[in-house]
Amino acid sequence: MSENTIQTKSFEFAVQIIKTYKLLISEKKEFILSKQLLRSGTSIGANISEAVRGQSTKDFIHKLQISRKEANETLYWIKLLEVTDYLSAERTQKLIILCEELLKILTAIIKSTENKMKTAKQNIRN
Repeated sequence: MSENTIQTKSFEFAVQIIKTYKLLISEKKEFILSKQLLRSGTSIGANISEAVRGQSTKDFIHKLQISRKEANETLYWIKLLEVTDYLSAERTQKLIILCEELLKILTAIIKSTENKMKTAKQNIRN
């Protein structure tokens, strides 16, 4: 998948995270965990956006790795919010599916880019 796809999906995910955050603070009066969810969930797309405009391939990979770490953290907060009865199972499942999709795409892009770098280095040596 292209970087445009990951940018679009991460932006759409951030919108869902913001809507979830609004729900948590207005209806559930939850202000601590929801802030953590908001920070990590919106950071995914911000780092992807930075990666696309990275200074080098290494910078590109590094920013995507940060996005992947933020996605893993976001999964943690989503699951914790469900187990503590702040999020419904339905909303949780929807967010988990979206977040896991981002993780898969990020992992594929990172691996593909790393392989291209290795191939390019080998070609230079030969």
